[in-house]
Amino acid sequence: MDYNDGMEPGLSGTELFKGIDDSDIPSLLSCLSAERKEYCKGETILHEGTAAESIGLVLSGMAIISYCDAWGKSSILSHIAPGAVFAEAYACLPGEKLRITVSAAENTEVMFLSIGRILTPCPSGCGFHSAIIRNLLTISAKRNLRLSAKILHTSPKSIRGRLVSYLSECAKQNGSLSFSIPFSRQQLADYLSVDRSALSSEISKMQRDGIIECRRNLFTLKPDRI
Repeated sequence: MDYNDGMEPGLSGTELFKGIDDSDIPSLLSCLSAERKEYCKGETILHEGTAAESIGLVLSGMAIISYCDAWGKSSILSHIAPGAVFAEAYACLPGEKLRITVSAAENTEVMFLSIGRILTPCPSGCGFHSAIIRNLLTISAKRNLRLSAKILHTSPKSIRGRLVSYLSECAKQNGSLSFSIPFSRQQLADYLSVDRSALSSEISKMQRDGIIECRRNLFTLKPDRI
């Protein structure tokens, strides 16, 4: 389904369209050859091994990014919620084949934007076109920082070392030794690449050792005990 009239409600509130007036969005969508597609739960949005010529913006539903190893074991890398984009790094490298698969976790609607149109400014040098390029760069930079942080937190060999690294960073970001984390136990285990039962066991040990206090996703650090 092509965007040939009207404006998609709520786009100005997404990070990709930040700073762009609602009145400019219809023209921008036309300029970027925007195309909207709907996917049923479980349907593949982008296949591993193919090249991406557009970036995807989730409008509704939820997309998941997964990786399949040589033995056929699939691992979920991330969830893409409404308003977030995916495949921007691959799209910016012409011909680069996807090493991941993007699929619909539920009935999902996606808007695709031509990367060629994004990276080639309009002859008129329109301000909103420049804004979306800046926004895309910001999104990519933030994603790279999050990836760097994850690499840092998963570098220690022990589960305790990974927890200490992650919780220390949370404390710094919140400016307090008491804070809430955005993950459930399973999500935290997936993020730190550890077994959930082993993670829960280590958290209990750290509480007994007086290193942390924990109640569900609320943590308080006791740095003098580490």
